Amino acid sequence: MNQDVPTAEMELPPGPGPLPPWLRVKIKKRQLSSSTRRLLGSHHVATVCEQAGCPNIGECYGCGTATFLIMGTVCTRNCRFCAISHGKPPPLDPQEPQRVAEMAGELGLDFVVVTSVTRDDLPDGGARHFADTIRAVHQRLPTAAVEVLTPDFLGNLAAVAVVIEAGPTVFNHNVETIRRLQAEVRPQADYDRSLAVLAAAHQMALELLIKSGLIVGLGESGEEIRATMADLAQVGVSILTVGQYLQPTRQHRPVSRYVPPEEFELYKEWGREAGIAQVISGPFVRSSYCAAEAAREVVAK
Repeated sequence: MNQDVPTAEMELPPGPGPLPPWLRVKIKKRQLSSSTRRLLGSHHVATVCEQAGCPNIGECYGCGTATFLIMGTVCTRNCRFCAISHGKPPPLDPQEPQRVAEMAGELGLDFVVVTSVTRDDLPDGGARHFADTIRAVHQRLPTAAVEVLTPDFLGNLAAVAVVIEAGPTVFNHNVETIRRLQAEVRPQADYDRSLAVLAAAHQMALELLIKSGLIVGLGESGEEIRATMADLAQVGVSILTVGQYLQPTRQHRPVSRYVPPEEFELYKEWGREAGIAQVISGPFVRSSYCAAEAAREVVAK
């Protein structure tokens, strides 16, 4: 155990203070690619890049790629870490899957990442809408791979099956944090329910790549991170992302600490030791960061 990693018994400081140097550079470079932004606007397609205030937005938009956000921009849940608006969302737009597919075609993507707000107001949690989007992308881009980052569908495994039957390449669902902090960080979710969703997806299609994500700097210990990695490996996760939590607004949960870059390197070792094939770990890593590269590396292995 690296002695610089906090243990569960260590008292965390009340606040981390100013941004450390390794977090300042990219935060100041959130310039968007105007061409990508114009295309998204012309197709009326939302991205989680903008809605969640991702620090990588300039990099991804500048490369002509984005993570599409479906089912609106208002979430039925109110997670303490997330910048996306919460409240009562509008009805689903049946034309949205086709617009996403057209947008992916305009960008010339060969790896398409689709996520959504959580829609607990819908009987299937939006599973059919996910499936329609996957099929629309396959029709528009027959050779493209599709990664979906889904909510937990309230544990409805039939809804998970609907998504998987549409043929994604990667099924991603984030546990976000360690077990102890779930109720504080994502109060309307459940750690074991998330594990059950990942396990079911793995069992439904053994060739499917299963992925999850963690954000750190919320008050977790090193032992808890390792335990979470072991849990994820046990349910079939082969790709894990680990990134630094950054407080979106003062109304969100404060950052407990800024994790140094060398500790993120340690997380890669822990993940491999736990049995996870590919761990993408770094201060600015987010769920869909380098998604295509991660999937290809796992397949190559």
